[in-house]
Amino acid sequence: MTEKIKQNATYYIDGIAKKDRIIFSKAITIIESTNEHDKLLADEIMQACILNPHRAKRIAISGVPGAGKSTFINAFGKLLVENNHNIAVLAIDPSSSISKGSILGDKTRMDDLVNHEKVFIRPTATGGNLGGIAQKTRETILLCEAFGFDYILVETVGVGQSETLVKNMVDLFVLLLLPNAGDELQGIKRGIMEMADVILINKAEKEHEIAAKTTAAQVKNALHLLAHHENGWLPQVQLISSTEETGLDKTKEIIDSYFLKMETTDFISTNRKNQDLFWFESAILDELQHAFFHNTSIQKIKEELAIKIKNNEINAVHAAKFLVDKFLEN
Repeated sequence: MTEKIKQNATYYIDGIAKKDRIIFSKAITIIESTNEHDKLLADEIMQACILNPHRAKRIAISGVPGAGKSTFINAFGKLLVENNHNIAVLAIDPSSSISKGSILGDKTRMDDLVNHEKVFIRPTATGGNLGGIAQKTRETILLCEAFGFDYILVETVGVGQSETLVKNMVDLFVLLLLPNAGDELQGIKRGIMEMADVILINKAEKEHEIAAKTTAAQVKNALHLLAHHENGWLPQVQLISSTEETGLDKTKEIIDSYFLKMETTDFISTNRKNQDLFWFESAILDELQHAFFHNTSIQKIKEELAIKIKNNEINAVHAAKFLVDKFLEN
């Protein structure tokens, strides 16, 4: 590590410690960068941040498209800041498959939070990453903790695969459903329901009250068929209306109860250590993939093998094994 990089890292580390939001935002940009110099700088910043003792409540907000995730975050976040909490919102936005640009619509649905002094919102494009999770979301969570936020709310795309990844970043998983979701429950993967710690039936306004209660009953029945959580927590089902701001106080009580129980049993600390090991394994694969696809000689051989595969001169699996063996010889 060069002395120049260490000096640059100190600028960001000190800025985060002093709660300078401009420097904090710049640090996140460094973390998200694919520039090789920035990667070295990011390593220095992250190493300092993990030594910070502050621990925020990490909460994932997931649900099918249209369930009202952003509207819920706006209403729930408003309740949190009214209780004098600082919150960070990481909204994972789907990226255009053509331009790779981000559809940053979520921020416009958080009118009560977007300019609040106690709130930081970071819309992050997925960049086409598997599962809809931005590649550096976890590192951004660690930066937010180092900055001193009390709550970190991570909104997922809600495409299915993303839930497994985000589950390994957070302490609590909230799933939003809609009234009349009987048929919808059939389409929700069993694994997603098993991951949920709190299930909210959103848009339960008076005209939808009967449908919402019916859905809640169906969800509770479905939960009885699923495996019990290893932490001993029984998933809670709550009716809410984000637009009318009903059921939010009860939701906060449920979430507070969850964290009290998990902190008392030391589950959160143990779980985070296991999550660190999960991301350790994931980082190894990322580094190997980066080294493989940035090896010029290997990519030249890969192109030659691709032509042979098209001409039926070599089996695809055999070609892949040959290429990996060549890479390992280097």
